[in-house]
Amino acid sequence: MAKPTKGPGERGSDKKAAPKGEKKEAVPAEKKPKGPVGPPRMKDVYRTQVVPLLMKEFGYKNQMQVPRLDRIVLNVGMGEAIQNVKLLESAATELGTITGQRPIVTRAKKAIAGFKLRQGMPIGAKVTLRGNHMYEFFDRLVSLALPRIRDFRGVSPKSFDGRGNYTLGLKEQLIFPEIEYDRVASIHGMDITVVTTARTNDEGKALLRHMGMPFRT
Repeated sequence: MAKPTKGPGERGSDKKAAPKGEKKEAVPAEKKPKGPVGPPRMKDVYRTQVVPLLMKEFGYKNQMQVPRLDRIVLNVGMGEAIQNVKLLESAATELGTITGQRPIVTRAKKAIAGFKLRQGMPIGAKVTLRGNHMYEFFDRLVSLALPRIRDFRGVSPKSFDGRGNYTLGLKEQLIFPEIEYDRVASIHGMDITVVTTARTNDEGKALLRHMGMPFRT
């Protein structure tokens, strides 16, 4: 006598069923890594502490008048890239590690025969930070990186451009904890420009000072 065939709804019914009263063991789901919760610490400091201080100091009547950070631009110039392009590639990689953002390559705007420089030749890398990335980088700059400078006594208070924007020159990238000394191809400096909405140098300096920029006295 032929065995009865299984219907479409009976497929797999030959598997052993779990005894009654016994709970099936649940398979634990993979936990996904959680990202940062809430705004960056420095952004919260600006809203809760810096804004009231600046309103009192300069007599602003509206919070919209209070200066704020607009963007931070990091620029690395590599004259050595004329002879060795790999040095520029290494510098761009390090800049991306420091900022968490992919840099763009800057090129020569004109040719200079004395330096064997041709127009359009890559000579540097640049990153522009805005929003949360900007606040996170500023926090790491003033809290971790600058204090690592040897014999650090503060940054110059005279590097404003007359419109509240501040440019800081660093001699080496090793002050950032993200950079591993053993993997550095060459030691190089960089310029960091903090662009603010301030109208005067005094307003810009007060903004950065209240946010933790260690100005030299």
